[in-house]
Amino acid sequence: MQQSTEGATLSAMSLRCLLVDDDPRFRDEARRLLEREGVIVVGVAASGDEAIQVAEARAHDVALVDISLGDESGFDVARRLMDESKASTPAVIFVSTHDEAEFSDRIAASPALGFIAKTELSAERIRELLAD
Repeated sequence: MQQSTEGATLSAMSLRCLLVDDDPRFRDEARRLLEREGVIVVGVAASGDEAIQVAEARAHDVALVDISLGDESGFDVARRLMDESKASTPAVIFVSTHDEAEFSDRIAASPALGFIAKTELSAERIRELLAD
């Protein structure tokens, strides 16, 4: 039987992800974790410019964007990904070591689907947000 909703379809097939974070250690650890859980990490980026380049070069279903990207705001990068990417517009989910409550108003006003604390990052949490 074929599932009709996009969220259900994404959970049944391989999820393609772009990681955007300025911490190389987190990028490596997140990539290993997600790939172990069946997510295809199509690329990583440390800045907004890199994220746009990777997004245009590699198809992905979701971009995980750190809220704090050094001198850049993850909120600005998320908007750029949604506005500038010539590829099909992916979903954006914010990640951070900060508490979600600190940014709840900005997250709600952004084009992102939601937020996942870095300590709670998993393929399951990503798929839950995509299904909502």
